[in-house]
Amino acid sequence: MNKREFLKAAGMASFAAVLPLGKMIASVSESKQSVGGCVLIPSETAGPFPLDLTENAFYFRQDVREDRTGAQYNLRMKIIGLEDCLPMQNVRVNIWHCSKDGLYSGYNTGINAGQAGLTYLRGYQMADANGELEFITIFPGWYPGRICHIHFQVHVSSNYSAVSQMTFDLEDRNAIYAAFPDLYTEGPDPLNYSQDGVFSDGHAYQIATITPNETTGGYDGFIEVTVQGSGAVGVGHLERETAKVVELGQNFPNPYHDSTVIPFHLKESSFVQIELWDVSGRKVATPVSKTFASGHQQVEINPAALGLPVANYVYQIEVKNDKGKFTTCKMMTATR
Repeated sequence: MNKREFLKAAGMASFAAVLPLGKMIASVSESKQSVGGCVLIPSETAGPFPLDLTENAFYFRQDVREDRTGAQYNLRMKIIGLEDCLPMQNVRVNIWHCSKDGLYSGYNTGINAGQAGLTYLRGYQMADANGELEFITIFPGWYPGRICHIHFQVHVSSNYSAVSQMTFDLEDRNAIYAAFPDLYTEGPDPLNYSQDGVFSDGHAYQIATITPNETTGGYDGFIEVTVQGSGAVGVGHLERETAKVVELGQNFPNPYHDSTVIPFHLKESSFVQIELWDVSGRKVATPVSKTFASGHQQVEINPAALGLPVANYVYQIEVKNDKGKFTTCKMMTATR
């Protein structure tokens, strides 16, 4: 299976159908919903967003910088379910933001000239067993009318996703611009939260941290995001159709260290292929490729025996029988 088919099976290719450009997923009342100490992330406009993700399968990547310069910013996100305040694993998260010069890839407009066809500073990751994922990017610049920010979408299932934006402490943000004047030539961001059209109604749950990283010479960031759910992903049409043929279980133990077991249930005898993909979006191994009988099955996976380091991997199952080809995937998390 190629990368485009993998991402489509993972549900990443369905974003365009889920979210029209600029549509807000949640209502104002929903954005303030709170259960057991968790507060639903406020919903914001999508803004600049890829319109046809089926043509951009390579966006499954951790490092989204490409050739863009700027202070390195390693952004870690943790996704929480509103109903029980527990981590949500296997959800897919997309980020996109402007360059140090305030430009977005993929669009050619009067204030964003010459960026059509470019793909920088956009990418997807999947949440691990702790509900966490990480991107390697640059600290974004700003542009007139908007405070410095990063867009993100949490895709819970094929029929629900949450779209919001994050911003930063005002002093810490401008301290980065001051520390790298040759990169951020526009100087400090002049806006505060009340002057920004998105954050003027509140920003308490949308502030990502900024912590210096001595190793990279840049910064680390963290934000916790609460979305609708209870620690288990929702089930949409694609998931229901696949479940008629195969049910893929969570690997155990998870997190794992040396080896782990992947369970699955087949409704009828089928040819099964299991692939491992790393967080950079590369298929790194196909440890299983054979016919299994119907019923409960499980296979042991040992990355070291496959010549792979202990790391987080997305494992995907592809099932072929007389009903067609069906795929689904989950994340396996390495012990830290």
